[in-house]
Amino acid sequence: MGPNQQKGLLKLIPVQPTAASQAPCYPLSETQDVLLGRTSDCQVVLDSTIYGGVSRRHAVVRPAKGSSGPAAPPQWQICDLNSANGTFVNGQRIQGSQLLTPGDRIALGQNGPQFIFEYCSTATAPADAPVATAYRPSQDAMSAVPTPAHGDLTVSQLLPIVSSRKDLLGKGYLIPGILTVVLVVLLFVTVGQPGLFNLLIALYLGCGGFYFIYRLCGKHKPWWVFLSSALLTMFILATPLLYLFFLVFRVILPGDVEAAANSFFPQLVSHFFGAGMMEELLKAIPIFCFFWIGSQLRPPRQQKVGVREPLDGILVGAASALGFTLFETLGQYVPGIAQQVGEVYGQDAGALAGLHLLIPRILGSVAGHMAYSGIFGYFIGLSILKRTKRWQILGLGYLIASAIHAFWNASASVSGQFGVLTLMLVGILAYAFLVAAILKARQLSPTRTQNFATRIAPPH
Repeated sequence: MGPNQQKGLLKLIPVQPTAASQAPCYPLSETQDVLLGRTSDCQVVLDSTIYGGVSRRHAVVRPAKGSSGPAAPPQWQICDLNSANGTFVNGQRIQGSQLLTPGDRIALGQNGPQFIFEYCSTATAPADAPVATAYRPSQDAMSAVPTPAHGDLTVSQLLPIVSSRKDLLGKGYLIPGILTVVLVVLLFVTVGQPGLFNLLIALYLGCGGFYFIYRLCGKHKPWWVFLSSALLTMFILATPLLYLFFLVFRVILPGDVEAAANSFFPQLVSHFFGAGMMEELLKAIPIFCFFWIGSQLRPPRQQKVGVREPLDGILVGAASALGFTLFETLGQYVPGIAQQVGEVYGQDAGALAGLHLLIPRILGSVAGHMAYSGIFGYFIGLSILKRTKRWQILGLGYLIASAIHAFWNASASVSGQFGVLTLMLVGILAYAFLVAAILKARQLSPTRTQNFATRIAPPH
């Protein structure tokens, strides 16, 4: 490092301006990250008794590329690590990472500790401030920052909703909580009306499963995209278009599941064509539709609405599968079993049997229809990123999703405890495939710095 080489410093702003000269400074490394948080493995450790709003690993300052030329000063960026109260630069909450410029004021939470980012040359830098990634402030330096009086009582302490209102939607799961309360009230109202009661239970469990997948994916997309995907799949199932799929996969191809022998391998073959290939292609139609819609739009709406990457394919595919599951369960399986049991044991027994069937079918869709469609959606999105291999990728994804689907259906033909064990193993396999696809999709995502489910930052 030359005599006039600049380096970065973070300067903690004390509570009282008179203590500015005693505020600790934290030198930044040009090669390694500097973590800010409350745990001992952070390079800037903040006392939890003083800064209760700081997360254990709140943010990180890391070297950033972008400078050119040997005389250009180094650059740093700050990245929020999915902290509870957010990271702010000059009063604005950052999403992902933000490049720092001299004089930027960094706050860990709206009312948390604040730092000033500055440059200083090695000629003017203090001799006792080495550039080290394991730098710790001394106890004397930390004691220079006055602690707030613990006896003070504030309005936000007495009424937490006043200070937390901005985070209720994003971090407090306010909307899921409201929907749960609404559901409970409506369930009381619809007691004695099996159709409405089952519809409410199915919507709540199905949307809950999809919300779980959405949180895992971590990519914001408009709610109407998911609703449109589910409704489009339901529309196809309710129109004569469905018979075209039956003709191809169950008449022309060997997919007649009802005519197949009731043993594992004949059932596997028939379900591969008649259930796996047919249903996975049908549920993929909304994915291809939103890919086309996105291609007609301009950025940033193209990325927001269309299918442009694996995460988009997983989300739209899972929403399509939710529509398929709701239509199939409420329109076919539950009414059928309720009628059969009702004819023998009465309407009340039939309604109870229908509810018993509904709950595992809807809950199981996370490792069932939503998993199969999510897996295929991953491959569809991957084919968009890897256009030179698109047909190989699409073919492989179609076969994998169809095969897992067929194994699940055929496992029902295995009798006894071995059949139950087989169903469990296939369900676990489907779920593992889906989660692995989501994790890989987050790594491949062109928008991974804005992903709310991951802490992956741009490479440096």
